[in-house]
Amino acid sequence: MWPWEHLAFGYVLYSLFRHASGRNPTGPEVFVLAFATQFPDLVDKPLSWTFGVVPTGYGLAHSIFLAPVFAAAALLLAKRFGNVTLGVAFVVGHLSHLAGDVIYPLVEGDALSFDPLLWPLVNNTGAAPEAGSLELVVYYLARWLVDIVRLDVSLLLAFELALAAFVFGLWAYDGFPGVRTVVRPLRR
Repeated sequence: MWPWEHLAFGYVLYSLFRHASGRNPTGPEVFVLAFATQFPDLVDKPLSWTFGVVPTGYGLAHSIFLAPVFAAAALLLAKRFGNVTLGVAFVVGHLSHLAGDVIYPLVEGDALSFDPLLWPLVNNTGAAPEAGSLELVVYYLARWLVDIVRLDVSLLLAFELALAAFVFGLWAYDGFPGVRTVVRPLRR
């Protein structure tokens, strides 16, 4: 999944969770959620692509075995600062990232695999990256753009456009949480 897809998927799940508890997401919750939806890749991709600690971009932050540790730390930290919902936002964002990495390959027609989440029991093998993080991001983004231009991924493109429209509508329904958090200080 691309970063914006992880964010969109996490936002949908968190918004539905908040609506089920009778509230809309708040700006601070959305910022924590946004960070958490990127957290596994922010940790594991550099560990692989830049430092060569793990063979692929799936390591400790993608591990379902360490997810409870990250969840407990986020909830304890949020409780210490007096806002447990921020910890919940982190947990939902982090877990949505893990779920997305399992579900998304199905959209692309690949088989279901939990291997990316089973580190260190399953050490996801692959060719060790020969380029650094920035070069690999540029490479994958260029490859994705070529696929979009060629329309080789019509189902994927339709899915992404539908997801973007749905998430924007949901964000509007929620009152655009996060916008006021950014705009208010700029008006001073």
